[in-house]
Amino acid sequence: MIKKPFVGAVVLIVLGALFLLSNLGLLPRLAPLFAQWWPLILIVVGVAMLLRR
Repeated sequence: MIKKPFVGAVVLIVLGALFLLSNLGLLPRLAPLFAQWWPLILIVVGVAMLLRR
């Protein structure tokens, strides 16, 4: 079983890397995509937290 702090750290590292690559121009801009879909992201995170309990 993977420990929660490990998973959280990996998620933050991956998100940071994606935004860095986007800022460097190696990936398409993520900010407009994130600005449009942030409510859905919050809902998915909330449902995942409920299902874990």
